Amino acid sequence: MIDSRTAPYAALLLRVSLGVMFIAHGLLKVVVFTLPGTVAFFEQIGFPGWTAYVVTFGELIAGALLILGIQTRWVSLGTVPILLGAASVHWANGWVFSAPNGGWEYPVFWAVAMVVQALLGDGAHALKPSAGAPVAREA
Repeated sequence: MIDSRTAPYAALLLRVSLGVMFIAHGLLKVVVFTLPGTVAFFEQIGFPGWTAYVVTFGELIAGALLILGIQTRWVSLGTVPILLGAASVHWANGWVFSAPNGGWEYPVFWAVAMVVQALLGDGAHALKPSAGAPVAREA
């Protein structure tokens, strides 16, 4: 049974933590690896270089939208292809992320968490609830 009193706060906690993780990964690509370095890495692993920009800015924008609670369902689903792309890079390395060059379980788990967020919806304190989100009413 889902506790309707705490479920909105659970969705909020998930939404904000996922948003922070996306911003951290996007900033890692900009600040630590640099955009040219990220482009070179994407090309080295077989992706077109321009996709590094799409992924980086997608992570930063998705992270901010998630934290703010703007169109959470759509943003969450929109990140799944990025995460599955990340998983594909690590697929040959095996399950454990501590394996050399990282495993695939972390990006797959993150993709599942994004689908869960999409199913849960915005949660508490969203600036702009997703379409179809229930509106709280006074009792």
